[in-house]
Amino acid sequence: MSLTLKQWHDKVTSAAQILGQSQCPPYQTAVEFSPFFSAGHHGHIYLKHEHMQHTGSFKYRGALHKLLSLSASEQQAGIVTASSGNHGMACAFAAAQLNIEASVYVPATASEFKLAQISRLGANVITVDGDCLEAEMQALATARAQGLTYISPYNDAEVIAGQGTIAVELLEQLPDLDAVFVAVGGGGMIGGIGSYLKAEHPHIDVIGCWPEVAPAMAKCLQHGGIINVDEKPTLSDGTAGNVEPGAVTFELCQQVIDRQVFVSEQQIATVIRQMAEHERQIIEGAAAVAIAGALALSEEYAHKQTAVIVCGRNIAYSKFCQILNG
Repeated sequence: MSLTLKQWHDKVTSAAQILGQSQCPPYQTAVEFSPFFSAGHHGHIYLKHEHMQHTGSFKYRGALHKLLSLSASEQQAGIVTASSGNHGMACAFAAAQLNIEASVYVPATASEFKLAQISRLGANVITVDGDCLEAEMQALATARAQGLTYISPYNDAEVIAGQGTIAVELLEQLPDLDAVFVAVGGGGMIGGIGSYLKAEHPHIDVIGCWPEVAPAMAKCLQHGGIINVDEKPTLSDGTAGNVEPGAVTFELCQQVIDRQVFVSEQQIATVIRQMAEHERQIIEGAAAVAIAGALALSEEYAHKQTAVIVCGRNIAYSKFCQILNG
């Protein structure tokens, strides 16, 4: 699907209206100025608290919007999806609200906490050897074989539009926004956010943030096409994994991402500790990637209004404790 930014903008606007009228709509998450992260950097850094969304991440927006777009017969048949955790949790919760049966394929490396949460929310969990892309491919094959609807974590226009509703809220909360920092995995969140912001205010910088050891979409963008990238383990498990061949997000990311920034595992861990100590907030690695990215470019955005999407909080307790004791 190839849409103009105006068409993506209109889809996001429509998604915001649909979600707002649903029986269990996403929270309008708070935006708060961070004195700690702004101090010493001459910046004005605001945190958009998507980690306080239903199921602990922004993913509920896209999952619910997609399920609401299904026909009655599609809903009755059930859905299949794949996820390292957050998308699976969001689909499971959204499906439960709509009485839809859901199966979630997960990579063997997924967080035990996230897997337990998916099961608790009522979905069937199927573990797959390999990374997120392997889980996605097996889930898609199962859906096709059984005539079920496959819900991609990012390669779906309705999912992308749902994630983009973050930007609708953000502009209402920060009308003078200069830049937004977003962690990038498959590109659904930054694609949805970026398409809406660029259509409304082209001057706003959209900065994609990656762990240095797991930069799949960034490498694809640099290459000019979707390629397989050899990634290493990262604290940002929510963004890890290769990009699905033919992903609609690739072209969208090409259009909306102005800059790329890469952060180390040490930087990610430091931000997780700082959020706990100074903001009294628990966040996962992917959220820390975006904050670390904003800090890395803070001098360039001095005296500008900068937003960071704090995308999730679903970190394994044992890993969180290990980082704190780091």
